[in-house]
Amino acid sequence: MQDAIVVDGLSKRFRRHGTQPARTLKDLLLGRNMRRSEYFWGLRDVSFSVAQGRTVGFIGPNGAGKSTLMRLVGGVGLPNSGKVRTVGRIGALLDLGSGLHHDLTGRENIFVGGIIAGMTRAEVARRFDAIVDFAELEAFIDSPLRTYSTGMQMRLAFAVAAHIDPQILLIDEVLAVGDLAFKQKCLERIKKFKAQGCTIVLVSHESSQVRQLCDEVIWLRNGAVNAHGPTELVLNQYITEMEDETRRRTPTQAPTMRLPMGTELRLNQNRFGSLETQIEAVQLLSRRGYEVIEIDSGDALQVVIAYNALQAVEAPIASVSISRPDGSICYDTNTAIAGQTLPTGAGPGQTVLQIERLDLAGGEYFVNVGLHERNWAYTYDYHWHTYPLRIVGGPGGEGVLCPPQQWSLEARREAQLSAEVAGQ
Repeated sequence: MQDAIVVDGLSKRFRRHGTQPARTLKDLLLGRNMRRSEYFWGLRDVSFSVAQGRTVGFIGPNGAGKSTLMRLVGGVGLPNSGKVRTVGRIGALLDLGSGLHHDLTGRENIFVGGIIAGMTRAEVARRFDAIVDFAELEAFIDSPLRTYSTGMQMRLAFAVAAHIDPQILLIDEVLAVGDLAFKQKCLERIKKFKAQGCTIVLVSHESSQVRQLCDEVIWLRNGAVNAHGPTELVLNQYITEMEDETRRRTPTQAPTMRLPMGTELRLNQNRFGSLETQIEAVQLLSRRGYEVIEIDSGDALQVVIAYNALQAVEAPIASVSISRPDGSICYDTNTAIAGQTLPTGAGPGQTVLQIERLDLAGGEYFVNVGLHERNWAYTYDYHWHTYPLRIVGGPGGEGVLCPPQQWSLEARREAQLSAEVAGQ
């Protein structure tokens, strides 16, 4: 299979201005020798290749070189040494400001962005309605971009990139902005590109996105490749090391709420939302009201969510889902489906989901809980892969569901007897 991206010995150096003490009073008063230039390597001898049709994720802490590498792959800037070779048209979402002009309208930015990406004006015109429809900005398309919110700018930028038919798609953290519904829409579009054979490079601090989308992961540390391999292997190694570093830095820090041992809530990793209303405690209870982390297949389960609205919110929606460690959803429900709403206003509250039978196959699962705006416009607080649940028992097999069942051979015996009678 041909490589779509080849990076060979890539290095990028930046200038950083520091300070040094003045040597004399005159130097101090005149501001002399107060600044000196220093250099540091944002990337150092980075090499890798990405085959056509593969999706690769860049992970690493802030300052590791992820965005610098993405820009060089996208042709923005020149390296100090090394080479980048790409095959195919590139669609890039490197940041919300790239390719957008705040004094132009949304309509004008679509044409400018599309032409910069390599389309003709006629091609942009043919796809204009589809771009606007995807961005859901019909009412604002002739307004200047400076009047758009950050989320609206992300919608417009992603919609343009999504309609240029890229062979290579570069996405740098822009999906961290925007409401939950549109984010899911973008993820579905990325999956569609992947199914069509598009090569995708994704930078994200959300491990669930990386697990869901990426075939392989490149872990960057201090501008160099620390690991490159299968998603689950590299991502788990990275998460484990980051958790260890956090514990070493804050050995006495206690979690703000009752959580499973060794688990912390971290914004944009396993906790998402605006936090106007916050989940303060989550309990998984048996039918008798005992707290559990393990139940038998077919047992009852109660999910208790205690929350506090820091300001008045109107009829928020509570959601509960159960997923496997790979992120696949096995069960999903919410108060809106049940035709119920949480109280409007500020202050503490509690809601309880009663599941009479949890007929899942034996294995490891997570219970995910969330509070959302009444029209699903955005999320107040969402906890992902924070509350583990082990299901015990049930027959073996590859499936997830394990409903009550019984095999019977009586029908076959009756058929044999009928056949024997007919033969006589």
